[in-house]
Amino acid sequence: MGASLYGVLVLEARWARRIIGETSNTPPPDPSGWYGRGRPGPAVKVALLGDSSMAGYGVDRVEETPGALLASGLAERAHRRVHLRSYAVVGAMSSDLGPQVDRALPTEPDVAVILVGANDVKNLVRPSASVRHLSEAVRRLHESGTAVLVGTCPDLGTVKPIAPPLKQLARSWSRRIAAAQTIAVVEEGGRTVSLASILGPEFAAAPALLFGPDQFHPSVSGYRSLAQVLLPSTLAALGLIPDDETEPEAFRGEGVLPITTAAIQAVNIPGTELDGTQVGGARRGVRGLWVELRHRRRHPGTEGEAPGEQEEDDLQQIQGEANG
Repeated sequence: MGASLYGVLVLEARWARRIIGETSNTPPPDPSGWYGRGRPGPAVKVALLGDSSMAGYGVDRVEETPGALLASGLAERAHRRVHLRSYAVVGAMSSDLGPQVDRALPTEPDVAVILVGANDVKNLVRPSASVRHLSEAVRRLHESGTAVLVGTCPDLGTVKPIAPPLKQLARSWSRRIAAAQTIAVVEEGGRTVSLASILGPEFAAAPALLFGPDQFHPSVSGYRSLAQVLLPSTLAALGLIPDDETEPEAFRGEGVLPITTAAIQAVNIPGTELDGTQVGGARRGVRGLWVELRHRRRHPGTEGEAPGEQEEDDLQQIQGEANG
């Protein structure tokens, strides 16, 4: 029976890959550049790391990439200029984060946003190995003074070309990695936001709208939903949230919990944000690290803009900040 089940899984995996097809060698548009021109104050520097979901694989216009949508929304909500650099690579796994961090650190970003894990599931990388690489990346960024937000591994059991029982295996593997990512990231000083069932139940309800032609990567509408999930937590990581959203709200299911309990909840509820906190001046209790569980309010969608050119005053600012 075990051999038969394994044979079924192999056949289904081959069928799913055939439907999804090979990844195009044409890279997605690069969203790196300046956003929010004319807004006051020092620019917020954002680094994007991870895989194709962060790079925006499958879109044709830079304004449609999650990076451009996130930077445009951040500039509007924070009323600040944003300088964004994307280091995400199509097909990247958690083991590929090291070189991306190497490239990002010299730019001294204020916040790094990471999406990774789906390719680890696709390649059957053990959660312990996958999370080890992510944990190292978060540690290096955090120690450099960069705030870190990780969108945890999405539930690949929602991908249409994957049939049962491979669908159940993909769902279980995805959730194991997502829960392990959550614990590791918060332990290293970052925060997480759960992507769960591919950014929310709307993907299951409208797969034709929110998945791209390959039925695996998000569509333009899907990337817009992704940016809406990431934006509130990115603002929180930068300390740019309104005063009335600083404290957890019990009626929204928010509060302080032990990390393991919170991670299990986050895996099942998309948009759940976790960040380390203290109880009575201590980061840890009898049941482990204390975390603050939040369900941030989503903002109305911002239209993505194309990045602007780097002008002389912008260049001087970045160079001055890099030199201390």
